[in-house]
Amino acid sequence: MTEHSKSDLKRLHILETGRALVVRHGFGGVGIARILKECGIPKGSFYYYFESKEDFGKALLDHYVETYLARFDTLIAGPGAARDKLDRFWQAWLAQAGAEGIASQCLVVKLGAEVADLSDDMRLILDTGISELVRRIADLLRAGAEEGSIRRFDAPEAVARMLYAKWLGAAILAKLARSQAPLQQALAETTDQLSRTS
Repeated sequence: MTEHSKSDLKRLHILETGRALVVRHGFGGVGIARILKECGIPKGSFYYYFESKEDFGKALLDHYVETYLARFDTLIAGPGAARDKLDRFWQAWLAQAGAEGIASQCLVVKLGAEVADLSDDMRLILDTGISELVRRIADLLRAGAEEGSIRRFDAPEAVARMLYAKWLGAAILAKLARSQAPLQQALAETTDQLSRTS
């Protein structure tokens, strides 16, 4: 293993450990010393990997967005109509619900409001990631309309953004209620919306 790859693995370890802490305590609630203590890395080593805590935050969100989009791409890569692919994505939300479900693990939920006021660069990373996810959903809405598995929408991007907002809100409500009911309702409404004739 080269020194470069060891360095990359160590950086990834810091990001993953830091993410677990940030998910529990928020970005402002976790200091550099706490991250390094959890990682078992000497205090001065942080600045070898990141210029500042904000630089760490940007790397953390970049990694999160990249991983999330890759997971989405894996979910939709399988066989089936566009509708089937979207259904796999919605079902993944339901599968992750629970005590440590999506609302607890999602950095958009956890950090969206916090970083919007804290760092424009971090805000932009999340906003760009959401826009990329919405674009992928809109592409499936278009493909589904062409093949007949999804009703046709005049503005697929607007519908995709609304669907993402519905599921994001449902995940928060599910966490607050400690119940899957809001996600089940989101699924029922989504199914109805994609199936109805104009």
